Amino acid sequence: MNGNEPILSIQDLRKYYPIHGGILGGKVGNVRAVDGVTLSIARGETLGLVGESGCGKSTLGRTVIRLEDPTSGQVDFEGRDMAHASRRELFQLRRDMQIIFQDPYSSLNPRMTVGEIVREPLLVHKLGTRAEQLEKVRVLLQTVGLTSDLLDRYPHEFSGGQRQRIGIARALALEPKLVIADEPVSALDVSVQSQVLNLMLQLQRERGLTYLFISHDLSVVEHVSDTIAVMYLGRIVEKGPAARVFERPAHPYTRALIAAIPEPDPRQRRTLAVVPGETPSPVSPPPGCPFHPRCQYAIPECQAAVPPLEPVPGSHGVDGGEHLAACIRKHEI
Repeated sequence: MNGNEPILSIQDLRKYYPIHGGILGGKVGNVRAVDGVTLSIARGETLGLVGESGCGKSTLGRTVIRLEDPTSGQVDFEGRDMAHASRRELFQLRRDMQIIFQDPYSSLNPRMTVGEIVREPLLVHKLGTRAEQLEKVRVLLQTVGLTSDLLDRYPHEFSGGQRQRIGIARALALEPKLVIADEPVSALDVSVQSQVLNLMLQLQRERGLTYLFISHDLSVVEHVSDTIAVMYLGRIVEKGPAARVFERPAHPYTRALIAAIPEPDPRQRRTLAVVPGETPSPVSPPPGCPFHPRCQYAIPECQAAVPPLEPVPGSHGVDGGEHLAACIRKHEI
């Protein structure tokens, strides 16, 4: 699935939400939801973005596609500037970029039928005649494992897995190149999750899709991703080929997340690791490395400066891409 050409490049992206207070209601601070993220995604690959709830990963996905306006930074999609694009330019760009939302119920309009929901992007972009649009909707429903006789039904008549398939069909209506999947299976039963994940992988092979796959579940991300980026308090703390990150995690936070994955075999009992302490507030992050208050490897130097994402010792020339970590003690871990 990997390609060599980046389809999406993110440079020092920040998304701050102002906090207002006081007698006059002036600005008193910022919530630093995304705090200087630099990433790239190769054409045809799946980048899995993982982290605890509240780390900023969903905000990053929404900012990339401009559902949220960035505070600063650069987002280039196929060399086109997303971060500063006008509404007219965004309208054209979004034919190539789509999003699958986390909740397959609230993301579908309950007053619209399935046929209307999947057809809506074609109407908005004025693609094809009515007959051509309806035929494409039927094909899309069949593609995601639903039958065309469901066109006139409403979202509440479907199960969670079926609703997410409808969301996937809608995202594919404009034949995008990049799909941002924001926790696409977290609201589904475990038995249904694998069906939806396998569908997404099949569609990727057939259509050459590129995925930004956002999830808090590392076992899911390991299954679908070529590359993994680990996010903590608005920053990327580790990035590398999925197999290498899982086999040899270089950041203490990544190690803790992997150690906390439940063992599926009931005969293999083990004590799950717990990251000590609470995630600091994005309003006033700690100085230096944002993870140091919870890190067992922390030393005084960790409080001095934010460590940059740098190559992990011994990872040069690793197949699948460079392995990077933002930890001054990565060579000792």
